[in-house]
Amino acid sequence: LLLPYLEGERTPNLPDGTGVWIGYRGQTSSAGHRARAAMEGVTMGMNYGLNRLRKLGLQPTQIRATGGGAKSKVWRQIMADVFNAEVVTLKIAEGAAYGAALQALWSWRRQQGEDVSIESITDRFVKIAARETTHPKAGNVKVYQDLQTLQDKAATALKGVFADHRGMTTPC
Repeated sequence: LLLPYLEGERTPNLPDGTGVWIGYRGQTSSAGHRARAAMEGVTMGMNYGLNRLRKLGLQPTQIRATGGGAKSKVWRQIMADVFNAEVVTLKIAEGAAYGAALQALWSWRRQQGEDVSIESITDRFVKIAARETTHPKAGNVKVYQDLQTLQDKAATALKGVFADHRGMTTPC
């Protein structure tokens, strides 16, 4: 398990957080194990935020993954299992930039006096890459729920340690 807080973390709110390996031993130290732990740690960090939204009543059934990580079948499966939701990718791979462009279009059209909704724009321009849809695997979901609990517990328990450690200087 990796707490991937190399330069602090926003979700959960741990500005002094640093990276921490839990359970790192001979059998779990290969490059593949480290890469998977990084993907899992980052995804569980996002899930921490999603769980906060769930407590407010949001119940997502689909997650849209974009960017470099979305190209990985392994990472998409991890996302589906951690989020316990269908994960899809978009036909336009860089969703953040595309979304900003669509929001600019919406703003411009509104400024021109049009009564247009952002939904009408996204419905027209955002297309799902259906062949890359990934569904959660029930057996994996339970494992990740347990890992999520452990990660959340570790992050909370180490909050003071992170702050103390950030305040220290060590000789190089």
